[in-house]
Amino acid sequence: MARTRHRVWKYGDSVNTDVIFPGKYTYSIDNDPAGLARHALEDLDPGFANSVESGDVIVAGRNWGNGSSREQAVTCLLAAGVHAVVAKSFARIYYRNAINSGLLVIECPEIVDQVESGVMIELDMEAAEITCDGRRYAFAQLPAQVREVVEAGGIIAYLQRNS
Repeated sequence: MARTRHRVWKYGDSVNTDVIFPGKYTYSIDNDPAGLARHALEDLDPGFANSVESGDVIVAGRNWGNGSSREQAVTCLLAAGVHAVVAKSFARIYYRNAINSGLLVIECPEIVDQVESGVMIELDMEAAEITCDGRRYAFAQLPAQVREVVEAGGIIAYLQRNS
């Protein structure tokens, strides 16, 4: 992955899976990407689904994705075009679901308090850093195999490619 530029959507701590993708739609949309995207973050940020653009990044506080193991909380963001979620920390099941589905997740606590919605950041996966307003924020490099899974578009695509 090369250095890429992204617009930020900023959210706070403990954004749970029910807020990321409302549970009332869990069994009514049948994983239709457009339907999933249409309801992404609707209870937290009603304008998100209509304004998010492909390649945008969510920056959030602690414990992003806590709650149920609902996979739609990941797939709705992918369907909406979200490139990555950068957070202070993630709920472990969300983190694993994101990797399995091909959504890039990065723990970088230092940048969270330094950015606001609408700013542009640069993400450099090779250098394991995020740049905003000339300041660089390092994060732990994802293991090579995890990066390969995300780049492939998720674990199923990765396994199909490598079998």
